[in-house]
Amino acid sequence: MHEAGSVERPGHPTAEVYLRVGAVLVILTVLEVGVFYVPAFRAVLVPVLLVLSAAKFTIVVMFYMHLKADSRFFTFLFGVPLLLAIGVMVALLFLFLGELTLKGAAAAG
Repeated sequence: MHEAGSVERPGHPTAEVYLRVGAVLVILTVLEVGVFYVPAFRAVLVPVLLVLSAAKFTIVVMFYMHLKADSRFFTFLFGVPLLLAIGVMVALLFLFLGELTLKGAAAAG
């Protein structure tokens, strides 16, 4: 029986869900550390680390901050700053990549 004005919410995640999410976060962290130490990833190091960090951010916000079961407005409040931060970081990467490339060309020529 529902009372008038009550809002039905999905059930709280179980401990098993939190352990699975924690395991995924540990795996992503191990991947981040592994990518950093593997020489083959030097060319794409920063973009790969950005993607892995964004994935971890999303998982933490969805499960540990309960945005998965909360209002879409709160998802918007966390998602838009994340997208802005990614845009700024990518712009800075291109800016500094251009500067490093020009310095290398000037030293060679």
